[in-house]
Amino acid sequence: MKTLLYIILFVFINSPSFGQNENISQGSIFDGEPNMVINPNNSQHIVVAWMGYKLLTDLSITTKVSFDGGTSWSTANSIPHVLNVYRSADPTLAFDNQGNLFLTYIDFLADFSLGAIYSVKSTDGGLTWSTPSKVIDVFDDGNKKPVDRPWMVIDTSVSTNQPMYITSMNRSKIAPPNHPYLSKSFDQGVTWQSWRYADTASWLAGSLIPQPLPSLAVGSDGTLYITYPSYVPSQNVYPQYILAKSSDNGNSFTWSTLIDGLIVSTPDTMSKKTVLLITDPSDVDHLAFIFLSNLYGDMDVNFMESNDKGISWSTPIRINDDPIGNNRMQDMAWASFDNDGDLIISWRDRRNSDDSTFTTASQFYGAVLWNDSTSFSPNFIITDTVAYDTTLSQPGNDWMGIQMIDDTISVVWGDTKNGFLNIWFKRMANDGTILTLNELTSGTSLSVEVFPNPSNSNFTIKGANIMQIEVCSQKGKTITTKKYNEKSDYQTISLSDFSTGMYFLIIQTKDGFVTKKVIKE
Repeated sequence: MKTLLYIILFVFINSPSFGQNENISQGSIFDGEPNMVINPNNSQHIVVAWMGYKLLTDLSITTKVSFDGGTSWSTANSIPHVLNVYRSADPTLAFDNQGNLFLTYIDFLADFSLGAIYSVKSTDGGLTWSTPSKVIDVFDDGNKKPVDRPWMVIDTSVSTNQPMYITSMNRSKIAPPNHPYLSKSFDQGVTWQSWRYADTASWLAGSLIPQPLPSLAVGSDGTLYITYPSYVPSQNVYPQYILAKSSDNGNSFTWSTLIDGLIVSTPDTMSKKTVLLITDPSDVDHLAFIFLSNLYGDMDVNFMESNDKGISWSTPIRINDDPIGNNRMQDMAWASFDNDGDLIISWRDRRNSDDSTFTTASQFYGAVLWNDSTSFSPNFIITDTVAYDTTLSQPGNDWMGIQMIDDTISVVWGDTKNGFLNIWFKRMANDGTILTLNELTSGTSLSVEVFPNPSNSNFTIKGANIMQIEVCSQKGKTITTKKYNEKSDYQTISLSDFSTGMYFLIIQTKDGFVTKKVIKE
């Protein structure tokens, strides 16, 4: 199953970093790279972290918490910088099985001349955070700057002192060779052991891949898996993804080729060429590998699985079900297993857009592989159309998270509804019905009232500086949008021509967004 080298190598050499936000206009408001986690002991407890521009403090990590399944959220909580001149990026969240919450991120000078990966802990569900603990410093591997795109997992197979693992990669524009990195903690992130390379002789990432971004996962038996890209012709004439596997907490590894000759390029260098390795909590032997490939003529989302802990892998399956070779690019795939082995995969989709490039409107689509099925569900729309904005062209500035528990899907993503990037949250049933919809990034508590509610016709909206109201169905489809001149604190919208049922009003004011659920009788 090998293809020509020239169509494969491009994806490794030109894959953009997922972690940087260097060229942000200081005159714009920016919120991006959201990460989401749901408490394994309480499906109503959701935490979202993102990075955003904050006046006088540059980019900071901000968190919000919901204890009612996303219906309401706490006030925004910004993580203080280690040094006031720093900026922060790349948040990752994880719970242990006692309900402790951990957050890892980069705190650094914009030119990466100082900085490190840090971790913090919360014992109250994300409302407050501990003093930061340094994981790995920008100078810990000479001039390699091994602090980019940290990703964290926690081994919950043991009851106490659960191992914490963080992978990272070197900063861009560093002299080769390049490596994926692994850091470990066995005391809930208080201290971190000396880092190590995740690659090794005969299984090196090599010098031709600028940033060998690793993906890591932990099986329900504590087995640690790390996959990373590699191109060293003396090791393999084809570029490959290597799987490193450890059964002793990352002290020793065995290495094997996960895939070679199948991950191929796209001519659009701005696309986010996702590679994701995840483990099935219900089956210790079951792993999934999600990647992008243009084997069928344009960039598609593909899936492979292993039922023997990564020893062998299935033939790739194309997930997006739009016409093959329709010159529409998909990218930025994310995925999650639920506790009984159902798998949700989401991605940014352009099947309904005007062209095949990155710089066009898109939607997020999804598909589910039920644990008792051999094929994926038909694709379904997760979000309405997201307009392209130049903010999205900056490396790392389009990001999302998705998780499914008890057939309920929670998703967080960036949206450019008003010309800059905001973070949105949606909870939906597996048939696409919206249960909750919120805009999370507004730091202001917006006072907006809607009455009467329910109503058989008109709804009055009371609030200052209302600019626009968008009416969405329970399936997430925009039904109508009405703009206002902001001169009155009272606005009216009529649903008299619509069917009875539940709708969402997305109300945009000068201070941000608020979403209200209304019932048409």
